[in-house]
Amino acid sequence: MAIPDYQTLMLPLLKIAADGKEHSLKEAVDILSKQFNLSDEELSALLPSGTQTIIYNRVGWARTYMKKAGLLTTPQRGHFQITERGKELLQENPDKIDTKLLGRYDEFVSFKTAHRTKELESIQEEKGEEFGTPEEALEYGYQKIVSNLSEEILSTVKECSPPFFEKLVVDLLVRLGYGGSRKEAGEVLGKSGDGGIDGIIKEDKLGLDIIYIQAKRWENVVGRPEIQKFAGALLGRKAKKGIFITTSGFTQEALEYAQNLENKVVLIDGERLAQLMIAYNLGVSTVSSYETKRMDSDYFVED
Repeated sequence: MAIPDYQTLMLPLLKIAADGKEHSLKEAVDILSKQFNLSDEELSALLPSGTQTIIYNRVGWARTYMKKAGLLTTPQRGHFQITERGKELLQENPDKIDTKLLGRYDEFVSFKTAHRTKELESIQEEKGEEFGTPEEALEYGYQKIVSNLSEEILSTVKECSPPFFEKLVVDLLVRLGYGGSRKEAGEVLGKSGDGGIDGIIKEDKLGLDIIYIQAKRWENVVGRPEIQKFAGALLGRKAKKGIFITTSGFTQEALEYAQNLENKVVLIDGERLAQLMIAYNLGVSTVSSYETKRMDSDYFVED
């Protein structure tokens, strides 16, 4: 069974609180996970950021939304308790509780307006997850932006000249911490030029080890023969490490062959290349940035 969305969780969560006692979110997650027969895989599924499980995040937002509507109160951090309004709603025996139903309460309407959740919901709907939490909407929205940017970068890189691609590879490796200075890295790349080696670069600023590079601005997928040729060139130079970068991809045979090599050979395909460029701010610029924050409950504890 799929992980229920936060609106599906609202009514079951309110029913847990129906006894009038104080309950913890962890307790609620355990109860609801069993109620919805979630698998171990579903229980351990994380948000894209990896900071929290999806089920805990959705139960948390179900609580938050019902708190904003006055159905629940939070007597202490990570806990919840039903209010008189919440009891009154349960007496109506609703089939479900969702944001439409919560719209009857002015406090919830004010909350939605103040937090501009309509914009977030439009992101959710476009992704096909209409009932994702605001955090999920932000994270998946960010993922979509990065994905589109990656495609744009890779398409542009493929149109660049071989010399520019060579420069791009050097710039990226320097950003990653290899090659010493940009000047030193640029001087060595592209000057070995034989035996399947496109260039060499220092592993560190002191030049204690050398990494050999193969850079292919290709459309076709790179197969095992190309990796074998590169590995043979490394062996001929008694090299221990190599990086094979391409704008396309690698066949499964190529990937498996590289994994079984005695020497370390790292394969970077076009998608990974674009991701690294974004992560290390190469060929991209920041348009805007956002911070998500949580209230620090410890600050409000009085001595």
